[in-house]
Amino acid sequence: MGKLAIFFEGFWPAVARIILRNRIAWIAGVLLTTAFFISQWQYVKFSNAETSVLPNDHPEILKYEAFTAIFGIEDNAILIAVEGRDLFTAKSFNAFNRLSKQLEASPEITKVISLDNIDEIVREPKTGNLTTTPFNPREALSDENAKSKLYHLFERLPFYENILYDPKSLAIRTIAYMDPDLVNTTVRSQFILNDFASMIKTFERESGVAARISGMPYIKTRNAETLKREMILFVIAALGVTALIFFFFFRSFRATLISMVVVLIGVSWSFGIIGLLGYEITILTALIPPLIIVIGIPNCIFLINKYQQEVKKHGNQARSLIRVISRVGNATLMTNITTASGFATFIILSSSLLQEFGVIASINILGIFALSLLIIPIIYSYLPLPKDKHLQHLNTPWIDLFVATMERIVRNHRIAVYGSSVGLLALSIIGIYQIEITGSRIEDLPKNTDFYDDILFYENQFSGVLPVEILIDTGREKGVMTTSNLNRIEELSQEISENDELSRPLSIAAVLKYAKQAFYKGLPRYYQLPTTQERNFILDAISSSINNDSKGQLMGSMVDEKQQIARLSLLMKDVKTSRMEVLEEQLYRSIERIFPSDRYDVSITGKALLYLKGTRYLVNNLLISLLLAVILISLFMAYLFRSYQMIIISLIPNLLPLLVTAGLMGFTGIPIKPSTILIFSIAFGISVDDTIHFLAKYRQELVLNDWQIKKSVFAALKETGVSMFYTSVVLFFGFSVFMISNYAGTQALGGLISATLLLAMLANLVLLPCLLLSLERSIANKKVLKQPKIDILPKDVDEID
Repeated sequence: MGKLAIFFEGFWPAVARIILRNRIAWIAGVLLTTAFFISQWQYVKFSNAETSVLPNDHPEILKYEAFTAIFGIEDNAILIAVEGRDLFTAKSFNAFNRLSKQLEASPEITKVISLDNIDEIVREPKTGNLTTTPFNPREALSDENAKSKLYHLFERLPFYENILYDPKSLAIRTIAYMDPDLVNTTVRSQFILNDFASMIKTFERESGVAARISGMPYIKTRNAETLKREMILFVIAALGVTALIFFFFFRSFRATLISMVVVLIGVSWSFGIIGLLGYEITILTALIPPLIIVIGIPNCIFLINKYQQEVKKHGNQARSLIRVISRVGNATLMTNITTASGFATFIILSSSLLQEFGVIASINILGIFALSLLIIPIIYSYLPLPKDKHLQHLNTPWIDLFVATMERIVRNHRIAVYGSSVGLLALSIIGIYQIEITGSRIEDLPKNTDFYDDILFYENQFSGVLPVEILIDTGREKGVMTTSNLNRIEELSQEISENDELSRPLSIAAVLKYAKQAFYKGLPRYYQLPTTQERNFILDAISSSINNDSKGQLMGSMVDEKQQIARLSLLMKDVKTSRMEVLEEQLYRSIERIFPSDRYDVSITGKALLYLKGTRYLVNNLLISLLLAVILISLFMAYLFRSYQMIIISLIPNLLPLLVTAGLMGFTGIPIKPSTILIFSIAFGISVDDTIHFLAKYRQELVLNDWQIKKSVFAALKETGVSMFYTSVVLFFGFSVFMISNYAGTQALGGLISATLLLAMLANLVLLPCLLLSLERSIANKKVLKQPKIDILPKDVDEID
């Protein structure tokens, strides 16, 4: 045995002595550390911004930033809509316009487009010049007056189609643009949840009409509020479920209470570390507190179960506590390191969202291990020995029956185990080929909410809420305003309008068509581009009238200052990313035909496209993180056992459940998307814990039993089987609490990780021992299974000194 192994043989007994000799100092240290982390809670904030998964130097991010530098952000609109026929009364019509006035008066709102403030371009009878006149100069005096104004909008003003009204359903909406500087701040949430909500309630009370609210600022705010509620719900549910299961197994209020104290302190540390590092709570970091509960309880199970086993053997408390720390502490450290490694692989990715999740999760997993190792032995050292009734669970008949069944399967049915494993693998491969890599921006939002229903309303009435922007760089000043380029813009707009999944684009061509209509006495049939002869004087007239309009500069929002770059602004329905890719390809084909790349520089951007690119980027990088987790844990196993056969044996029962889960996703139609790809790295990092516990005990039994393979395998199965079963059940039900979420992605995360860990438990209790027995000639000798560099289970130490 090398010097390092000799060092570690005495290391854990020394740790046990240090902990038990300085109990008051350690408890004081834990309390002071906890108080410090609680003081950091004041810095914990929920994210107000939509965190991009793409790195800052990604071409799509640079493209979007170039767009916002010219035209500003495009996701700052709050949408308020009603059924058009609901405004056919003077009461509701006037109430809707008063709401618009209230929004205009709000300092958080920079611009409002509504029935109350839009201008109609008209031609002056005497001079022939174009000018603007208010669409709604005064309140409706009667129901007929209100209906007349609306029908004038529907029949005579096609320019506002899909901007203010839907021509099919006659739905009407108001668009309120938030100050871009406030969109990603707490001011946004305060305004929407307080002032804005009050305005909507007042309108609905006065008019008797239900308002439909959407737009990215509103969706982000309501989503964040749902996230806050769910995080609290998850923590309470995780505590309740794990406490009930723990008590069911141990039948001890004392053991249950001690475990709850450990995980609650761990939760307080997790919030404190988030505040200390200056991170914000996102949809991922919100999962960490309940994760710490679910992952921390298995540590408590292994430590308390071992303590009670030792007490039952000899009844010596000091010896039992030292053996808990020296024999289980090291193995538990190894398992927590592998679990933390599964999360830590996210740190290498370029996404700040995943990096923060990886950092916080891995730090807190190691923190909950330290808390378990300190608090449990110290508290038990002050308590009397467990009574016989607290030790009865060690001989629970049905648990003994379960372990005996696993032993019988391993002893007598190895061929059936291998056949079943191969069959599952074959079915899984078939299922894997049916998996789709897809997802949608709205799909993972909470379904059972009023704002989700409102999103569906906008999907049906206004072709969605996801912004798409097309930028056309003509390469020269005033190039946009040439007749040929205007015709090209109009041609592209017409092609886009033919697609039901895209809204009619707003562009400079639409502004000029509206101007021509006004020039010809507002007749709708003249809503078309000016001819070459008409273009110059109409351009002068429309430029003058619109630029002097204090309520918005439509032309200025459609072209840049040099009139070199044109903008087509449209909305996309919430389609799957696979369909989104098809739409993007179709758009680029149309663009290349209409705007040849050798003469024009055309790009597509917007939040919808960023989500598409972000999904693909994330899936690819998370697959890399899974591969890295496998490699990292394989290296870790190699360092522990120094045998490539043992590496292979340890990986098989952990990779098979991942493949089965992937196959199950294929058969059930669950796609690979950011929320589901996380499952594999997390589940692999946790499931390998059982393998380490089993192999650690197995290696020790080999030494004690003079390398008798069968005796060692079954001895390890009997001793670790109960704890593995306990922890797997806790993990199964613990992760299942995420299935109560309103978020489809979180539901899938909880359900699939639970299923994977249950399969991993069975694989480690059945397939792993079978492999060890079948390959005994290759691995069961001192030359192949050498003494590891770090002794996972040190020799027994019975006294502190």
